[in-house]
Amino acid sequence: MDLNFNKNEDHNKLLLSDLRQKFSKIKLGGGEKRIQKLHSEGKMTARERIDYLLDAKAESIEIGALVAEGMYKEHGGCPSGGVVVKLGYIKGKQCIVVANDATVKAGAWFPITAKKNLRAQEIAMENKIPIIYLVDSAGVYLPLQDEIFPDKEHFGRIFRNNAIMSSMGITQISAIMGSCVAGGAYLPIMSDEAIIVDKTASIFLAGSYLVKAAIGEAIDNETLGGATTHCEISGVTDYKAKDDKDALDKIKNIVDKIGDYEKAGFNRIKAQKPALDEKEIYGILPKSRAEQYDMMEIISRMVDNSEFEAYKDGYGQTIITGYARIDGWAVGIVANQRKVIKTKKGEMQFGGVIYSDSADKATRFIANCNQKKIPLVFLQDVTGFMVGSKSEQGGIIKDGAKMVNAVSNSVVPKFTVIVGNSYGAGNYAMCGKAYDPRLIFAWPSAELAVMGGTQAAKVLAQIEASSLKAKGETVDEAKEAELFAKIKARYDEQTSPYYAASRLWTDAIIDPLETRKWISMGIEAANHAPIEKAFNLGVIQV
Repeated sequence: MDLNFNKNEDHNKLLLSDLRQKFSKIKLGGGEKRIQKLHSEGKMTARERIDYLLDAKAESIEIGALVAEGMYKEHGGCPSGGVVVKLGYIKGKQCIVVANDATVKAGAWFPITAKKNLRAQEIAMENKIPIIYLVDSAGVYLPLQDEIFPDKEHFGRIFRNNAIMSSMGITQISAIMGSCVAGGAYLPIMSDEAIIVDKTASIFLAGSYLVKAAIGEAIDNETLGGATTHCEISGVTDYKAKDDKDALDKIKNIVDKIGDYEKAGFNRIKAQKPALDEKEIYGILPKSRAEQYDMMEIISRMVDNSEFEAYKDGYGQTIITGYARIDGWAVGIVANQRKVIKTKKGEMQFGGVIYSDSADKATRFIANCNQKKIPLVFLQDVTGFMVGSKSEQGGIIKDGAKMVNAVSNSVVPKFTVIVGNSYGAGNYAMCGKAYDPRLIFAWPSAELAVMGGTQAAKVLAQIEASSLKAKGETVDEAKEAELFAKIKARYDEQTSPYYAASRLWTDAIIDPLETRKWISMGIEAANHAPIEKAFNLGVIQV
């Protein structure tokens, strides 16, 4: 291995180390003291509940672990959005589990908490897989109620989704394992079945203090909405559990009886590891996002037996398209090629840029995958579409629009991996979050923005300098350099993969070596939902 390989490897492993450190801190939720308090009450933490519920030796992935990272500082933070979401297996059946973290503001709902819960429900609805709610929440975080209560994608949408999923036949099971108050009380009761833990859990529209204030009735919370009340008097809940583990065991027993599902029929054979060493990805992926590299070197270390059947290999070479297998599943891969390409015409094309011919190739390939019922995997390292008079006269807008059209109308499941750059319209054409990938996740090397930090900072610094000059202020080279540095620092923070993950623009930041697992579990989930409509590009300019 050369020196550059070693430098890249060191850099990428340091990024991975930073990720692991952040996750170690996030796993503590509201902190050790609050965890101890929960244990003293005879309760398990959200993560302990999920770990006990999911099959011990089976794979699982966590959705939105880094949500709210760096957000809500004036409110003391909200680690992981105060809710833990995992896709895993219960008695061998793939399910998504949502657990309120009572160590974080007593499980209160911040705006990002609602967004994360809606994302979990979206995954359940798209893939028609069971969803399990482990409820332990004080309800809406009142200081931010205006950002969570009334809008379409706010708190109320969760109950609407409960109703929609019920009509779709998607299994929903709730365990009330702590506080469940006000509007939040509807979530477990709109589930198919509800379990409540005796003595430590309660559910009511208004607690004892509010009841006293509203109607003058003096009553304690246990009598008002405890397990005995709702299992033996109101009939609101279906099962009484003696403690957390008993409630979780009841969920396991219920899930164990669920019948088989209709398959979408995606092709899978026995999985094979890549023939080339996966760990070499760390050394291949450059330290600098501007540096060129061969994306095929990454793909060869990601797919089964390192086998890849290239489609239109010699045409539109700044996008790689072709068929492969990942963990046995047949996939169609659309990837940005990051090395400079010399065309047959003798022209040079920049790596990571989408040209007319590469957009045309990708459109045709996406259509082929839809016809053959092959899931699509997008590997993003894109700076955008090619600009300039030659590209404009060549119809780059038209060809780019065709590609966006194909991605938008694709009916096979799509999965997006942000390897490096994800800039501008390139993010859209390569199936960014707005284009409904079943899962979208980033490597620690990822950057998401409308354009690169250096370019954006130069433009913004020029605008600000012009503004200052217009006000009669002197702007010399030193001042321009200061403006540029200040703006670039701010912009770079916003391009960070953590900035994106904290806002749930991506589902996770992962170790590149976990990519195969994420895609495999994603396709397995998608296989629960047969494709119900035909691929149709609609009106498109040829």
